[in-house]
Amino acid sequence: MPSSYVASSPDGSRPGVFYLNTAALKSGGSAMISPSLFLHEAIPGHHWQIALQREHKALPIFRKFASYNAFVEGWALYTEGLGQEMGIYQNRRERLGMLANELFRAVRLVVDVGIHDKGWTRQQAIDYMLTTVGGSQEGAEREVERYMAWPGQALGYKIGQLKILEIRNKAEKMLGAAFDIRAFHDELLQDGALPLNILEAKMDQWIAAQSPHNPPAPQADTR
Repeated sequence: MPSSYVASSPDGSRPGVFYLNTAALKSGGSAMISPSLFLHEAIPGHHWQIALQREHKALPIFRKFASYNAFVEGWALYTEGLGQEMGIYQNRRERLGMLANELFRAVRLVVDVGIHDKGWTRQQAIDYMLTTVGGSQEGAEREVERYMAWPGQALGYKIGQLKILEIRNKAEKMLGAAFDIRAFHDELLQDGALPLNILEAKMDQWIAAQSPHNPPAPQADTR
């Protein structure tokens, strides 16, 4: 089983858990956590986003547990890039690890589309993975079979990440010096997981409200 995150129980009695795959230790390898993996699975990735959603008292119960793949995985993949901005990647090896993970997600997208839209065989997909990113035969088979059984899931990672980046770029351009990355992230996450079209509409409203060129609302005449 690959490293993964399991959210807390609904009543909060069991905390969220980040499971690290230590299978490599059996063959004398290493179980070191790459910074990008921790960012994706734990903080500020899955754990941060899902915990905020489930703890939000104003959300109805069905919204607290809603999970839209492009939003959830798109946010987690987006946070890997935040590691660069926050200075978490301390050397070239760690930055290379982030880029290798980015390539891996892009390759999985191609495999996903290849199988379900382009008529690729299982072996074609395995060969493409091994040629493009390397790794073990067993690992490539596991990944390909995952996306054979789960159409569109790999696609959701990149579509979600790209949409969040697009919204952020729009906010930075329109708000200029008034853009606050902390406020942007708060707004992005505060209503829980959303379909991307609804997320974009919500963020467009937020951008308009933050704009320094947006005229203030008229005050009621209290005379």
